[in-house]
Amino acid sequence: MIKQIEYTDIERCAEVIRESFSTVAEEFGLNEQNCPTHTSFTKPENLIWDYNNGYLMFAYFLGEKIIGYVSLSHSDNDKKAYKLRNLAVLPQYRHAGYGRELVDFCKEKVKSFGGEKIDIGIIEENTRLKDWYAAYGFVHTGTKKFEQFPFTVGFMELEI
Repeated sequence: MIKQIEYTDIERCAEVIRESFSTVAEEFGLNEQNCPTHTSFTKPENLIWDYNNGYLMFAYFLGEKIIGYVSLSHSDNDKKAYKLRNLAVLPQYRHAGYGRELVDFCKEKVKSFGGEKIDIGIIEENTRLKDWYAAYGFVHTGTKKFEQFPFTVGFMELEI
């Protein structure tokens, strides 16, 4: 079941995000020295900020266990666009459709708010993830190299 998180779920959600993104950090050689702001090092304070600033935050619950997480926020430049952030599924639950369910859920939420587009940012070099989003219908829209990241950020969007 996917549901909006409560404040009391923040610590568990941060753990799910860290564990989920740790595989990415390992694959791309990211650590707290060369990329301290990478999602794999998310702290509860980061999610508390999101929570207090109106981000829509959802968790995938299997019983009482949180196995996935995602958040939505308005895009900075486009009122009809939403950013999908921190899509995470614990490694042992991957390849079972939970990530797709989380994206489907967000797509329906964005539709219900009158949104027309979902934007994402990913590690451009993560071709497996880029292909996963492309198979869902996301279209690659560009890249940007940020000084603080040892990778290129790729941008994709899904028209709704």
